[in-house]
Amino acid sequence: MKKIILLSILALAGLSLSAQEPLDPQKSARKNMVLKEWNLDVRTNKTVLDHVTTYNELGKKVEEIEYNSLGQLWRKRFEHNAMGKVSKEYIYDHRNVLVNYKIFEYNELGIRTKTTTYYPNGKAKTIKTYEYTVREDSQEKPAKKK
Repeated sequence: MKKIILLSILALAGLSLSAQEPLDPQKSARKNMVLKEWNLDVRTNKTVLDHVTTYNELGKKVEEIEYNSLGQLWRKRFEHNAMGKVSKEYIYDHRNVLVNYKIFEYNELGIRTKTTTYYPNGKAKTIKTYEYTVREDSQEKPAKKK
């Protein structure tokens, strides 16, 4: 039972027990990719840029920009730690001015345990902690007493 719970937690975190990280075909396909999403107004037949996502040479998301018909709404930039997890997220407004940034903390299994949001001046704004609970299978029936 403990092995099942550990495997469930690892699956939640996107990890495996093998020493090598399995090849993720999605990440491989995203290497150095820039994904642009467009909206078409069917009334005016005008196309407007909606969203741009940029990935690095490892297929990790490094930037997202959201647009509307007037221009940029916001931009997020991401940094990753040695485990490949997002360690920092910087959020900018429509003028590319830093609004706040987040620092993510993980446990030894690579599961996110804490997110701290900071003002641009470095003062903490909010702290979010995460609690993971694996439920017992409700289909499991207790052993019958003889």
